[in-house]
Amino acid sequence: MHPTLTPRLMAIALLLLLGGCAVGPDYQRPATPDLSSFKEAQGWVPAAPADALQRGPWWQLFGDPVLDQLAAQVEVSNQNVAAAVGAYAQARALVREQRASLFPTVTLNAGGNRSGNGDSSASANSNYQVGLGASWEPDVWGRLGRAADGAAASAQASAADLASATLSAQGELAVNYFSLRQTDAQKALLASTLTGFQRALEITQNRYEAGISPKTDVLQAQTQLANAQADAAGLQRQRAQLEHAIAVLVGQAPGNFSLAPAAWNPVVPEVPVGVPSTLLQRRPDIAAAERRVAVANGQIGIAQSAYYPSLNLSASYGLGASRVADLFSASSSVWALGLSAAQALFNAGATSARVEGSEAAHAQAVARYRQTVLAAFQGVEDQLAATRVLLLQQDLRRQASAAADQVEQQVLNRYRSGQVGYSDVITAQATALSARRALVQAMADRQTTAVALIQSLGGGWQVQP
Repeated sequence: MHPTLTPRLMAIALLLLLGGCAVGPDYQRPATPDLSSFKEAQGWVPAAPADALQRGPWWQLFGDPVLDQLAAQVEVSNQNVAAAVGAYAQARALVREQRASLFPTVTLNAGGNRSGNGDSSASANSNYQVGLGASWEPDVWGRLGRAADGAAASAQASAADLASATLSAQGELAVNYFSLRQTDAQKALLASTLTGFQRALEITQNRYEAGISPKTDVLQAQTQLANAQADAAGLQRQRAQLEHAIAVLVGQAPGNFSLAPAAWNPVVPEVPVGVPSTLLQRRPDIAAAERRVAVANGQIGIAQSAYYPSLNLSASYGLGASRVADLFSASSSVWALGLSAAQALFNAGATSARVEGSEAAHAQAVARYRQTVLAAFQGVEDQLAATRVLLLQQDLRRQASAAADQVEQQVLNRYRSGQVGYSDVITAQATALSARRALVQAMADRQTTAVALIQSLGGGWQVQP
């Protein structure tokens, strides 16, 4: 190449770089419903400070040290979280790979050969070469930049997926743990009830042996006691399954994990709600959906860049000689500069089809993002309504249980005095047991609903700048 062509090529490349622009639409976050408050949160004043969920792990609001220890293990040992960590690391590696395409590629080449005719070594020729080569594709139309930005957005979506997987595992752990403690409470309740049923059976047995009560009273008492014992056995099975589920969530084999029975602490924290706009900033699934809209938006620009020619700059400098000693002399140097361009003149509409496809994919991503936002709003409203109703139900269940306990005692006293039949005792005892168990269930429902509300609000996750 003539030396005077070198400045011209460089000038052309500089003009192309200066005049280039990124094709495709600039990204704008899709519009979402503009709400100033939650309908179900009107008049609700939470006791916790507004930033309680942002300062530490949300499960600490329940004040259970065992739950604190288990939840801390989820981030380290849960295999679903580990898979999400791997996906995030892979996405970050892809970002570095895409950004590397914005820079030139430099290669080093070296070689040597010896050739000749016949058997004589005197006629053999040697040739040695060493050289540096570089190539660079100027991002005139922004295709490479769009790809790098898309990879970065994908990595951010993977980070949000990681946060979502962690929050989901932690929430599932909390629900299973509270269900296990509820089962322990139900077992303790049934144990106390079984003692009462056993005492009632002894009373009927004594009355039957004294000729006061018929045999049917004894049989009814035995039936009720056996049914209650069967319910207690069912609770043992339920507790074992919950314990196994907790073991898997913390990354342990169920055979190597156990939780000793403990007193249930039915704490239900007041969860700060805030305004709906903060929900868009704190929920990881919303953040992931929004980042995928950005990825789809970048794909439109990448597809549109095919309408324009692709450019490539190349340069090389090398040395060649017949002897290694002469390889690095000035007279053996060879250099070259080049500029190439390529443009598809006809591809039967393939480029426009790819553009239309990327636009359709963007529309799908926008719809999924908006649907995720609407589902998030629905989830919060549902849990707020459940929180309010369950509090009322718990108070009513407590009143019903207290009343049923009094009826049970009064009917049993009347039976001892011969005023009522044993069928009335059976009915009163069954009603009292049902009321007690319903109260325990209502208290557990309030805890699990608080966990669901925290998950709906995004837990302790925050958007990183």
